[in-house]
Amino acid sequence: MKASLKVWFLSPEVAPFAKTGGLADMAGSLPGTLRKLGVDVRVGLPCYQTVQEGDFSLRKALGGLAVPSEGGELQGDVLETETEDSVPVYLFDRRGFFDRAHLYGTPEGDYPDNLKRFAYFSRGALLFAKAVGFRFDVVHCHDWQTGLVPAYLKTLYRRDPFFSQAASVFTVHNMGYQGLFPAEAFSASGLPASEFHPEGMEYWGNVSLLKAGIVYGDVITTVSPKYSKEIQRPEFGLGMEALLAKRSADLYGILNGADYGTWNPATDLHIRANYSVGNRTGKGACKAALVREMGLDERFLDRPVLAMVSRLAAHKGYDLLLEIAEQMVALDAGLVVLATGEEAYQRELDRVEKRFPDSVAVKIGFDDPLAHRIMAGADIFLAPSQYEPCGLTQIYALKYGTVPVVRATGGLDDTIEPFEQRSGQGNGFKFSEYKAKDFLAQIKEALKIYDNKAAWQLLVENGMRADFSWEKSAQRYVELYEKVKERK
Repeated sequence: MKASLKVWFLSPEVAPFAKTGGLADMAGSLPGTLRKLGVDVRVGLPCYQTVQEGDFSLRKALGGLAVPSEGGELQGDVLETETEDSVPVYLFDRRGFFDRAHLYGTPEGDYPDNLKRFAYFSRGALLFAKAVGFRFDVVHCHDWQTGLVPAYLKTLYRRDPFFSQAASVFTVHNMGYQGLFPAEAFSASGLPASEFHPEGMEYWGNVSLLKAGIVYGDVITTVSPKYSKEIQRPEFGLGMEALLAKRSADLYGILNGADYGTWNPATDLHIRANYSVGNRTGKGACKAALVREMGLDERFLDRPVLAMVSRLAAHKGYDLLLEIAEQMVALDAGLVVLATGEEAYQRELDRVEKRFPDSVAVKIGFDDPLAHRIMAGADIFLAPSQYEPCGLTQIYALKYGTVPVVRATGGLDDTIEPFEQRSGQGNGFKFSEYKAKDFLAQIKEALKIYDNKAAWQLLVENGMRADFSWEKSAQRYVELYEKVKERK
């Protein structure tokens, strides 16, 4: 790896500054590992209200950054801080754009000016790099909010000497979020009208910023190998499968890594007692604390506690969970759910909790410390997703000795191997068909093994010894950066 490699890492959310899901975890942890590999990596994201209200040491890196927009220029400041790994972080502050209660929209829907907001961030990030002389080799963009960046490089700045050697890598974290806007909003992108066509940014009569990243990016990646194959099929490609198949030579699947600095039962400050694969006594204390905190019946100190921690969204498999909830309770298994999202699922989970108050505990909301306590205190982790580009929670569960039951899709399929009692191999349970009966069958299989203490301890140890740290995946990104840089 050449020490001179320079990467401009642009993401709409980066932990701990702003987070709605796994994208923030990836964008918050990968740059630090890249830096350890010798990459000059710098991170850019919008300066949301969460940053302004947070406990971050911010200083002005550039004042009055002028970004061309409809009808003139928009000005804003760029603030600077750094991660715990000493990676420089630049936050793009535009009054009225990012100082809002939510990142992308309210519970009622997306902000109608999202195209204008993220066009400002995307174009501003390029102009800022030029203003401060950061001549990056690769710009690594994430999800639809940064899809315009590769488009700008291939159109508006194609002849600009400063960007002549810049390559782009565009990572799709979830095909379900496509950055769709009506055709009449296209002008807010600042791109030539000639780019609005079926081979460009037009998507069934609308504008798609996700499609922009896929069309104009030099390389496209997904966050697991399985997902890169799945999205080339209609059931996962969501209308873009033909485009992705056409670009298959430039499409790579690289599994997300886990941030074991944050998610590690041996050092976790959020849990009742620390423990490790060599000394797991603390897990019992964590389970007892969870049972009491969530108000489950005391019998679950000796019976299995199942857990689900995720967004309340259709593709996360909550319809399957709700369909089998009564049967799970009948198996004398406890259930703990931490989630936030669609109100219809909130109401259904509330109904189940009220029906089985001794066996089911539901917390609606985002509570990161509680997520850690659930991961440490539960016995079995559920991830019955309809699709899952990567998933990090099942990886965290393994480290915490909480056995995953997952559907064989995307990164869930890449990370979980079925346990075979005879050979002692495997780290969890999984099912293929998206059916409640198949999900329940694997839960029953897990409970059967749970009652066999020797087999269960072996299974738990297999999971805790698994290593999904960032080093291996980060090295693959470095190789990809070098490869795409050499094309220029």
